[in-house]
Amino acid sequence: MRAHFVLSEIGVGLRRNLTMTFAVIVSVALSLALLGGALLARKQVNSMEDFWYDRVEVSIFLCNEIDAENDAACSRGAATDEQRDAIYDELKELPLVEEVYVESAEEAYERYQEQQKDSPFAAVVTPEQMQQSLRVKLEDPTQYEVISSAFAGREGVQSVTDQRSLLENLFNLLNGVNVAALGLMLLMLVVAVLLIVNTVRVSAFSRRRETGIMRLVGASSFYIQMPFILEATIAGLMGALFACVLLLGVYFAIDNFLAERIPVIDFVGWDAVFSVLPYVLAVGVAMPALAAFFALYKYLKV
Repeated sequence: MRAHFVLSEIGVGLRRNLTMTFAVIVSVALSLALLGGALLARKQVNSMEDFWYDRVEVSIFLCNEIDAENDAACSRGAATDEQRDAIYDELKELPLVEEVYVESAEEAYERYQEQQKDSPFAAVVTPEQMQQSLRVKLEDPTQYEVISSAFAGREGVQSVTDQRSLLENLFNLLNGVNVAALGLMLLMLVVAVLLIVNTVRVSAFSRRRETGIMRLVGASSFYIQMPFILEATIAGLMGALFACVLLLGVYFAIDNFLAERIPVIDFVGWDAVFSVLPYVLAVGVAMPALAAFFALYKYLKV
């Protein structure tokens, strides 16, 4: 009997406040979709960092004849074969170095021509302008400073560069976008909570006669509050399910279109998407229930 009464009260409340309930569902869905998107974006950035940082190299560029005439770092002349071999041997002895590859000026020229074949500069660059380099792959790319401090300024060395610096701006931008998404998500959650509070209070006010009778017959506060809390919880659950559908739809588009057209990005898999959905559902159920409980705690207190 009690369960039937609670369910009937829930149905009455949802029908009486249909437009506000719909607004709650939409606002919860959008805020939780942003939450899921922000969590997936964080996973995507971490995956991209692992993927690209594992492939970055430290490059030690050696002085050539042109550098010896124009660059103060090469004032002692172009690098000799002995200097190059000495640097190579020292690098091979370092435990943090995984692999060392020597690239000649001719190989650097060929690689430049291949990468910049559509650039007008490719036609004017000559092999003599290119530098020999030692490309170093590290066991831990974060240990770049060890290589830089050991070889920068050495005789025959023009510069030591780390490819990580080229990626940091990109990852800083992605992290900034992720923070903005989290901020927008928090704003939408606040809007959803306010809508839930107002919807529950309007529903309670419209049924003040029924709740007054329940007080007189000795019903507990929790029993009076339960229909309203369940109304909010059902609306939140519907919003959370809608958010899950949105996330699955967006990732389906990414997996079937973007992933094929942008192969340089290692997109997270379906396992990452499904790992986020339980959090979306949990927040979608818990947030409205708690908001309704605290909104009615004093309003319907016996």
